[in-house]
Amino acid sequence: MSARSFLMSRDIFLCAISNISSGNCSEDCSFCTQSAHYKTDIPTYKKKDIDIIIKEAIYAKKSGAIGFCLVTAGKGVDEKKLEFVCKVAKEVKSRVGELNLIACNGTATKEQLIELKKAGISSYNHNLETSKEFYPKICTTHSWDERFETCLNVKETGLKLCAGGIFGLGEDEEDRVSFLNSLKELEPDSIPLNFFHPNQNLPLHQKLFDIELGLQCISLTRKMFPDTRIMVAGGREITFRKRWPEIFAAGANSIVIGNYLTTKGNQVTNDIETIKQLGYNIAKSCK
Repeated sequence: MSARSFLMSRDIFLCAISNISSGNCSEDCSFCTQSAHYKTDIPTYKKKDIDIIIKEAIYAKKSGAIGFCLVTAGKGVDEKKLEFVCKVAKEVKSRVGELNLIACNGTATKEQLIELKKAGISSYNHNLETSKEFYPKICTTHSWDERFETCLNVKETGLKLCAGGIFGLGEDEEDRVSFLNSLKELEPDSIPLNFFHPNQNLPLHQKLFDIELGLQCISLTRKMFPDTRIMVAGGREITFRKRWPEIFAAGANSIVIGNYLTTKGNQVTNDIETIKQLGYNIAKSCK
């Protein structure tokens, strides 16, 4: 979609996520409730029942979502995780039908990504999270460079790249610009923008991100990426509260509907009703 066609378009793209393997992650990302380093009260399981995943996918599709993301906790893809995600992807394809299947399974090699592609995955989500300079302040068990390398692997295998990050981790404006400049190097197909959701059991203690600053971050992202799908994802409800519909005027043209990995989202029907009341359409395809 060109910059001009985006400005003229009234289409909003919906995506839903399924946390198919939750918690007990070995990494120490200070913003993440799924890290085993911190005692956060979240459900933990290695494999969600496939029938439950199918029900979630069916509901997402009926609600108008064109993207459905299969998320697993943990640093990267190992043999068992790869086998499970591929099995789930094939089941969703055969039992649910047309959906843009996205995998979000941590760092991955080109060989692993190719196997996911064969199973029906069309996009891979791997976020840079923040700037290269700020990243060591929020994670010490793996490097930012590993994340960037996985994003390059995604592009080399022909999968669509979904890469973004989180605002509100304690970074400054320079970090936010650096983060977006790194995304420019990758030229992702879509950019998920998350906003930090505080949890008292996490070592990262930051207040809710300022609404006006959040809208400015979305506007800056749109300015730097006039042709890219920009999705507002985690933290939308608590950060923008009743003002969340303003994200579209700021430049977003996609949202995650339903619940997130370990936090609740808005009622799906309410989100869709609001979008339509604003005069927007629910996009029917990724094109």
